[in-house]
Amino acid sequence: MSVEDDEFVSDESGDSPVARRFRGYLPVVVDVETGGFNAATDALLEIAAVLLEPDPDGVWHPAGSLIKHVQPFEGANLDPAALEFNGIDPLHPFRKQIAVSERDALQEIFSMVRKKVKLHGCKRAILVGHNAFFDLGFVNAAAARCGIKRNPFHLFSTLDTVTLAALAYGQTVLARAVQAAGMNWNSHEAHSALYDAERTADLFCNIVNRWKQQI
Repeated sequence: MSVEDDEFVSDESGDSPVARRFRGYLPVVVDVETGGFNAATDALLEIAAVLLEPDPDGVWHPAGSLIKHVQPFEGANLDPAALEFNGIDPLHPFRKQIAVSERDALQEIFSMVRKKVKLHGCKRAILVGHNAFFDLGFVNAAAARCGIKRNPFHLFSTLDTVTLAALAYGQTVLARAVQAAGMNWNSHEAHSALYDAERTADLFCNIVNRWKQQI
């Protein structure tokens, strides 16, 4: 374990409700859309982050989001099957106008997350995702490519809604888990990073709030 990792494994946390709830970690939902499954070689094409926080009654809810369309890094692989699945055309003129570099995308999202970590007295953020290892792998690989050292997310720990949804609803597919939780799912909007991140955030909050009612 590196010194950087060890800095964030203490059980000590701040006095805020957010810091107390998850052992000093700030949960942030992240979803990525990519040009394949290999974080080392395949393009990061979209990244969305959804912030979470509790209200005064301790009920968790989404509290802001950010989506960035990302230019493929130089030499990045773009698997046609992956592009067909997520519907992204990296060469579309409109997309080329709004897409930013990996560095700019990560720095903006990391900056937003770090501000919330500080605001809530947390020691670090923890990535929440559906198959979270996949999203964290692409975030870490992109940060390494860009030489970004201040990654606010724990480098290997995650909160995975696949596991949580299996426990709470007996479902592991995001669409089915969201519907089992009594929420709407729009298949036409699915597989955009922002939509999937927002639905994952809703699902995570639903399960956390449901657990609160059980204890």
